[in-house]
Amino acid sequence: MSDKREIFSIKDIHVKVEGKEVVKGLSLEINRGEKHAIMGPNGSGKSSLAQALAGHPGYEITSGEAFLDGKNLFEMDATERSLAGLFLAFQYPYAIPGVTVANFLRTAIKARANGDESVLRNFRKDLMEKFELLQMDKVFATRYVNDGFSGGEKKRLEILQMAMLNPKVAILDETDSGLDIDALKIVSSGINTVASSDNAILLVTHYQRILNYVKPDKIHVMIDGKIVESGGPELAIQLEEQGYDRIKRSFDEKVGI
Repeated sequence: MSDKREIFSIKDIHVKVEGKEVVKGLSLEINRGEKHAIMGPNGSGKSSLAQALAGHPGYEITSGEAFLDGKNLFEMDATERSLAGLFLAFQYPYAIPGVTVANFLRTAIKARANGDESVLRNFRKDLMEKFELLQMDKVFATRYVNDGFSGGEKKRLEILQMAMLNPKVAILDETDSGLDIDALKIVSSGINTVASSDNAILLVTHYQRILNYVKPDKIHVMIDGKIVESGGPELAIQLEEQGYDRIKRSFDEKVGI
């Protein structure tokens, strides 16, 4: 942790799911103010990495280290990781019947502040501003979280949560999947609004299209549980034009397949 700008560091992580290793020694460093993207074909381990970092109990981290703003991530459970400033936007957001969006967010924000209710002084005003940002009807504040929401509404609500919680590091797991072009632009605008010089964003995606609107500083290609190539924004354009075949062939040659 020698670089004071570094806010998120992953070192040689290995992850198993149901006894099968799906992340096979992955390292990554992200500085404050940066947006990184992890791209890769289906089955490459991208979502497994995101779930493991967030503390999902079904994903076993067998070795490696991760630090969030200098704190050892793996010494914390999922709740503690969230309280420390880690946020995960789910690829498939969960419904929480019986819990309204407003109450859910109010409780989460209060928990982040160790129970200090003074942080809720401007809660309603802030919430209404975020509904406008994500172009969502304000009636959603009184609806149960994701219960009966469309796919696009669920993804917008994920970004609304991120905007309200203002995390140090946000991992967005295929937030673009299932969005039409209008919804994609709205979600991207929300992500860009939350991004600042004091936080970091890690986008997990299959496709280049969201990167037209959320410009990454670095792109990493993940294949078979490893990052096999990294580069700037131009790498996403190459992948859009050529697909993953070139990188997969190069990777296969390196490992002797």
